[in-house]
Amino acid sequence: MLTLFNTKEHFTPIPAKKMKPMKEIFAQLENKQLIIAMFITTLFIQSALMSIAPIVSLLVKSLMHGTGNVSFVSGVVAAMPGFGTLLVASRLGVKMDKIGPLKVLVFGLVAAMVVFLPMYFVTSPWSLGFWRFLLGIANAALLPAVQTVLTVSVPREAFGRIFSYNQSFQAAGAMLGSMMGSLISGLFNYQAVFLVTAALMALNLLLIWKVHRPLENEK
Repeated sequence: MLTLFNTKEHFTPIPAKKMKPMKEIFAQLENKQLIIAMFITTLFIQSALMSIAPIVSLLVKSLMHGTGNVSFVSGVVAAMPGFGTLLVASRLGVKMDKIGPLKVLVFGLVAAMVVFLPMYFVTSPWSLGFWRFLLGIANAALLPAVQTVLTVSVPREAFGRIFSYNQSFQAAGAMLGSMMGSLISGLFNYQAVFLVTAALMALNLLLIWKVHRPLENEK
């Protein structure tokens, strides 16, 4: 209801006859590799964030040795990334406007990779909650930066379709991340999931670096 009555949108629809096919739009994009890299980044980020989702309660139960209010502590640990994101999201948004979304994205990937590693060594649910809080801070620099890159890199007539593709990659990441977390924890242990997600962030960082360097050289 708030969206319906309070949102004023300045939008001019594109006639169906003038709407370019997606193949033609991609052919006209200056940085095709960058757009594809953002899709893959969305996939990797969402996979990393969702990798612990199936096992967070089991991990907390294991760290608490099956005693205490496991449900409550699991809820707190699961919510900690949200607190971290809430605290710094607006500040990172301002920083993004000053230095550019790609640099903020690189910072977020490095921070996420560094934060995932200590989670492998946690011995209590509260230390896990602390590191997940820091993960929330890193997360504030990830998907918003990806979406900003997409916004400034594609023509206006392709916004809807480009973002729908990005949303599809995000949904695929949620599915693959959950399956990956379940598989890795089943084969090894719960904490091994964090090592795999750290490696995933490192791989993503290499991808962004490979795409980012030619753009910097062109500038």
